[in-house]
Amino acid sequence: MITPSQLAMVGEAALLDARAGSLRKRFPDLHFSECSEDDVSPRYHPAFSVTGYDLFLITGATGHCLELTNNAEIATGILIASKVDDE
Repeated sequence: MITPSQLAMVGEAALLDARAGSLRKRFPDLHFSECSEDDVSPRYHPAFSVTGYDLFLITGATGHCLELTNNAEIATGILIASKVDDE
């Protein structure tokens, strides 16, 4: 489970350094991945947003590959998606 306060802390940390490796060091109990927001299916909604990044929830509940989820109760990690500049 990932709580709203955890998301806020990760969002704040992402403003300083959003690289997955850096976030793993700060939050060792969470899994992190990174991509561009246009790589994320529109059926998933950001769990939290900060300037330049959307945070999506990840789960490994199936025991196989990680997958995105909209359910914070089963989330075990966060996908940091950099926002695409539409200019």
